[in-house]
Amino acid sequence: MRSKRILIGITGGIAAYKIPILVRLLVKAGFEVKCVLTPNASDFVSPLVLSTLSLHPVESRLVSKDNVWNNHVELAEWCDLFVVAPLTANTLAKMATGICDNLLLSIYFSMKGKTLVAPAMDLDMYAHPTVVRNIEILEKDGVRILPAEYGELASGLVGQGRMIEPEKLFEDIQDFLKKKSNLSGEKVLLTAGPTYENIDPVRFIGNYSSGKMGFALAQSFLNAGCQVLLISGPTSMKLDHPNLTRIDVISADEMMEEVKNHWKEQNIGIFAAAVADYKPKNLENQKIKKKNEELELVLVKNPDILGWAGSVKDEQFLVGFALETNNGVENALLKLKSKNLDCIVLNSTEDSGAGFAHDTNKVTILDKKMTKTTLSLKSKYEIADEIVDFVIESLSKKV
Repeated sequence: MRSKRILIGITGGIAAYKIPILVRLLVKAGFEVKCVLTPNASDFVSPLVLSTLSLHPVESRLVSKDNVWNNHVELAEWCDLFVVAPLTANTLAKMATGICDNLLLSIYFSMKGKTLVAPAMDLDMYAHPTVVRNIEILEKDGVRILPAEYGELASGLVGQGRMIEPEKLFEDIQDFLKKKSNLSGEKVLLTAGPTYENIDPVRFIGNYSSGKMGFALAQSFLNAGCQVLLISGPTSMKLDHPNLTRIDVISADEMMEEVKNHWKEQNIGIFAAAVADYKPKNLENQKIKKKNEELELVLVKNPDILGWAGSVKDEQFLVGFALETNNGVENALLKLKSKNLDCIVLNSTEDSGAGFAHDTNKVTILDKKMTKTTLSLKSKYEIADEIVDFVIESLSKKV
């Protein structure tokens, strides 16, 4: 197999001085490396040094000085991974809002889910709501974020905003590519969002699930090279990827039907949907009028989608989710065993910033060996990446 190809995009920040070290580490490890710069990046790092270390010319313009067009599409297709480091607030804002005014940005907008970025800026800038919002947009677009670290900054201040060191960036690049290698081509069935159980033509029983965690997981599996079948309940979440097939459903019965139609062809099942446990026994054809002081609804159990998948699974790796309000670990372990799961992800409503509607989450993963892995509070996209890492590690132990 050919060596992996890394394209490094360097922006105009002082942390650019670290990139020659990264290039040297990658080349020594057998990677093929090319570098592109924003117009201001050469004020902070020498193109001559980068070209010498990478063994390739370094470009910063869409059209070179000798009137040769640098084909951004070819560069995007050439690389296995596009690494933007350092990522300044300026380039971050352009990536998040669709501004495309240089070679580096033209390459980014030609990429297909293979971008990793390492932000670097002063602490107040890094914490600014606009920057935080732009980072969240990139996460939703499938970009892997390597958060800035705490340390001494160019301004002389000390705080969050320092780009990760080149040695750590080198390790993260290897891990990212290893993940894609391990899961490349795997078929993943993933359920997400709530289900709505109709009472009459205008009312339903539902829950507060936004679908954010399920869609973050779908994005992470897509980034890892998987073919993802996403069966989603009602949600405003959006996701677009050439390896994604999305099926929208409303009720638990509809979700069950789609899972039954597709489960046997899948390798991995991630059942993150918040399926309503009960539905009205009778569906009214007309809107129920407000006549009496009380309205009595008779509810019946919905189909157990996760339980069915566990009962008929063959070699598939099956992950369930549990949202608990009390006795979380005890209840999750019962669910793990009764539904024949390989592992279960436990959410608790008692944890601040976790659960429905939040952009962050805090979970505990429990497996059949009673191993307990706690993931601290962080963005749902970061949690999704760690869950995917757990699946990869678990699958490697089964081989």
